[in-house]
Amino acid sequence: MVITPIKENVTTDYSLENWLQSPPEGTEWVNGELLEKEEVTLKHSRIQGNLYFYWRNYKETSGLGGEVYTEVPCLTNKQGRRPDVAYLTPELMQQYGEPAVLPQSFPLIAEIISPTDLAEDMIAKSQEYLQCGSEEVWLVFPENRWIIVITKNQRLVFIASEVVKTQTVLAGFNVTVDELLG
Repeated sequence: MVITPIKENVTTDYSLENWLQSPPEGTEWVNGELLEKEEVTLKHSRIQGNLYFYWRNYKETSGLGGEVYTEVPCLTNKQGRRPDVAYLTPELMQQYGEPAVLPQSFPLIAEIISPTDLAEDMIAKSQEYLQCGSEEVWLVFPENRWIIVITKNQRLVFIASEVVKTQTVLAGFNVTVDELLG
């Protein structure tokens, strides 16, 4: 999903601290700028809903607990981010409660890649998440029907007709790429 600088109704003194206290809906704070995530497509929204549904259902039926979110704010290397889908463990829920912005990356994150996203930007974003508390990041490429799963120690690519599996978080979760991408 492409994010663009907000030009209207934003003062130049809007800071990361302001964003952390009350992040405006649909925004990220990146490299000193308030950025607005562009409108999502129907396909993006459907895949985001599928990921939320499958992760949430698995954490419920497996008894792992925790919570699954969409478009929820978190803090990384002095950046304010909003992953498309994120899972928070019960331990971190107990540690942090429900702040306006999670003060670290979520343990499991998925970003759904739009055709206008640059690969270098999304890889850098996944590394940013991993450096700030994430254990596993999924980069979902709907057009290519690929899911790249990234951890600190490995990068795996799952393609159409294969079964994508979590590697470190939500242990045991799996779903076919085709089912997830619809």
